[in-house]
Amino acid sequence: SFLSIALFDFFFVPPRFTFAVSDVGYLLTFVVMLVIALLISGLTLRVRAQAETARERERRTAALYAMSRDLAGIRGRGELVGAVTRHVQETFGAPTQILLPNETGRLEAPIGAVPSPAYPLDEKEQSVAAWVFGRGRVAGAGTDTLPAATGLYVPLIGSTGIIGVLGVRPTDPKRFQDPGVLHLLETFAGQAAVALERTLLAERAQREQVEIEAERLRTSLLSSLSHDLRTPLGAITGALSSLLEDRGTMSEATRRDLLQAALEESQRMNRLIGNLLDMIRVESGTLSVQRDWQPLEEPVGVALIRLEDRLRDHPVHVRLPPDLPLVPIDGVLIEQVFINLLENAVKYTPSGTPIEITATAVDGAVRVDVADHGPGLPAGEEARIFEKFYRVPAATATGGVGLGLTIVRGIITAHGGRIWAENRPGGGALFRFTLPLSGPPHVGVPAEAEVA
Repeated sequence: SFLSIALFDFFFVPPRFTFAVSDVGYLLTFVVMLVIALLISGLTLRVRAQAETARERERRTAALYAMSRDLAGIRGRGELVGAVTRHVQETFGAPTQILLPNETGRLEAPIGAVPSPAYPLDEKEQSVAAWVFGRGRVAGAGTDTLPAATGLYVPLIGSTGIIGVLGVRPTDPKRFQDPGVLHLLETFAGQAAVALERTLLAERAQREQVEIEAERLRTSLLSSLSHDLRTPLGAITGALSSLLEDRGTMSEATRRDLLQAALEESQRMNRLIGNLLDMIRVESGTLSVQRDWQPLEEPVGVALIRLEDRLRDHPVHVRLPPDLPLVPIDGVLIEQVFINLLENAVKYTPSGTPIEITATAVDGAVRVDVADHGPGLPAGEEARIFEKFYRVPAATATGGVGLGLTIVRGIITAHGGRIWAENRPGGGALFRFTLPLSGPPHVGVPAEAEVA
C-alpha cells in the first residue's frame, strides 16, 4: 500500500519524478488511498485465509469420508485395523499402530493385523499406551502429558467404554499441538472406535451363537441318546434277565425269541453308535473317500442284503438301466448312503408300502432316486431334514438320533455330488442325489455342506 502511493506521487503528482508535493490537497488524497489500500489488502488476506481453511476442511472431510466408506464394507478385525492405519498414515504422514487388549489385558496389535515395522513398541511406549487406555486421555509426544514418549496416543472410545488405543509416531510432534490437527486425529480415532466396536460386538455375538448352538446340540444329543439307548438296553436287559431266571419252564422257541430280540436290539445300538462315529468323521473333516470305478448295482445289492430283515414288510423295486455307466465311488460309503435312506423310508412309511430305487445318467453324472409311498415331507422342511438331530414328527417313527440324513449329505458332498429331497406328486418322499462321472477325488468333507 505504501509503495503504490509512493509510486503514484513519483510519477503523477507534480512536480513529477520527485517525491515533493506542491499541493497540500494531495496529502489528503494519499491518506484516503492508504486507508482504502490497507482495507482491501486486509480483506484479501482474510479471504485467502478463509479459502485455505476451506480447502483444509475439505481435505479433512474427504479423508474422513474415504475412511468411513472403506470401514463400512469391512467385517474382519484384521482388515479393519489395516484400513484405519493406512488412512491415518496417508493423512498425517506418520507411522500408525492400533493396540487392543488381549485376554490378559495387555495392549498389543490385534490378531490378523500386520504390525507396522516402522512402529516398534518398547516397554516405555507400552506403558504410555496403557496409561491412555486406563484414563481415556490423549498423551505422548506433542502433549503436556508424558511428552517424553516417541508416539502420540489417543484412546479409542466406544459406546461401551475404551476399547483400545490409536498410536501415531509423528516426525514433527509440534504439528499435533495445532488444535485442528489434534481434533482431526481424535475424529479418526472416534470413527475407528465405532467400527472396531461393531466388529467386536459381531464377533462376540457369533461366539455366543456358536456356544448356544453347541449347547443345543449337546442337549439334543443327550436327549436322543438317553431315549434311543435306553430302549434297546431295556429290551436286552429284559430278555437276558428272563433267560437267567428261567428254571427250565421256558420252551426252546421262547428262548430263541428272547435271544433274537436281544440280538436285534444290540444291532440297533450298534447302528446308533456307528452313526455317531460317522457323524464325528463328517464334522471333523476326516471322512476319507477311496473312489474306484464300479457298477452302482454293487452298493445297492449289499445294502439290500444287510437290511433284508428290516425290509421284509417293504418290497423294494430296483430299476437300474443296463447301459448305466460305471461310477467313481467309494463302495463302502455309498453303501452306507443307501442303508440310511432305506432305513429312513422304513421308519416313516406304513408296512406294506413299496420303496423304489432308480438311476439314470444326466449331464456328466448319475442321478439316483430313492422314493417311498409314505406321508411325505412337511412343507418347507425339505432342506431342514438334512440338519443334525432333526427328526420329522410322525406317528410311524420308531426313534433315532436324527443323524442318518446328515451323514448321507456328508458322504455325497465328499464325492462331489449333491443331494436334495422333495415330495412326490402322488404322495411320499423322494430323495435324489448325484454322483459325478469325472473330477478329482475329494479327500475330506466340510463340516456343513450346502443343501440344494
